[in-house]
Amino acid sequence: MTADLLRATLAGQPTPRPPVWAMRQAGRWDPEFQRLRGQLDFFAFTQKPDLAAAASLLPRRFGVDAIILFYDITTLAVAMGLPFQMVPEAGPRPVTPIRSLADVDRLAPEPDPARYGFLLEVLDRVRRELAGALPILVFAGAPFTLASYCLGAGSDIAATRRFAADQPQVWSRLLGRIETATVSFIRTLAQNGADAWQLFDSWAGSLAREEYLAWAHPHHRSLFAALPEIPGILFVKEGPELDLMAASGAQAVSLGTRHDLADALRQWPELIFQGNVSDELLRAGSPADVAAATRRCLEAGGGQRHIVNLSHGCDRATPVANFQALVDTVRNWTGPSS
Repeated sequence: MTADLLRATLAGQPTPRPPVWAMRQAGRWDPEFQRLRGQLDFFAFTQKPDLAAAASLLPRRFGVDAIILFYDITTLAVAMGLPFQMVPEAGPRPVTPIRSLADVDRLAPEPDPARYGFLLEVLDRVRRELAGALPILVFAGAPFTLASYCLGAGSDIAATRRFAADQPQVWSRLLGRIETATVSFIRTLAQNGADAWQLFDSWAGSLAREEYLAWAHPHHRSLFAALPEIPGILFVKEGPELDLMAASGAQAVSLGTRHDLADALRQWPELIFQGNVSDELLRAGSPADVAAATRRCLEAGGGQRHIVNLSHGCDRATPVANFQALVDTVRNWTGPSS
């Protein structure tokens, strides 16, 4: 039964309880992950299929209902031909940031899967290990967010805005190139056994509505329309444009703490919603606090068309006991109280 919860929910089918998984459920907050990684550089670790597969599977011991592969949002950009390095306390940065049309034109619009062959091997290892016991999620950065990384701006929205204003043609071509590559990337992962995917447009939540309509929403719609092979989930960190998120074509929309889950389910009865336990509470609260918040989330969701998750990813300081409390509360839930 557990193996079917996520897939059934994404298909709009009734389930005995909502599925639960968490963004960054495999990562540095988990002592077992730290032991597995040792002293390896982050990118070196992700490109060792045996280790990345083992990391992906670590959350299985907590009782989650889906496994998301362990890799980085920049994996696609690297495969397109733009090398990245991990800068301590700053995150991934391109070795040579995109600055011109010539730079964009050097990026492969449909990168050879051999360029991310290590990830395909991770997927194969995880798929064989799970043998259908749990569904496998993959992900991609949306064009706006990944393009911001390709510029070297990352989460610095002001820097991205300046570039878009100064180099509108370069910016537009970069967004389009990433969209095309994303379709090829996710389709390949689907053909190799992925069950669902999540589109991360983490930084688009900071855009003004007119910017979101220009730089984010059209690409969301195009991507979900182009990838009917497996169901898609849209994540925009604390995205204020919930009406546009709901119109993205995604099967499921991930909510933040600013959103009312029960109200969203009423407004969009055709959609699945994901979330929305606070990642900050998971980091700073007690297990009892997490359990209480998770029960409130479950009651708001009503048990159907709902995937329990966080408002963002697990923070590096998240206590293991809190993560276990999140999962256990969902697994032990017996249904709405009224």
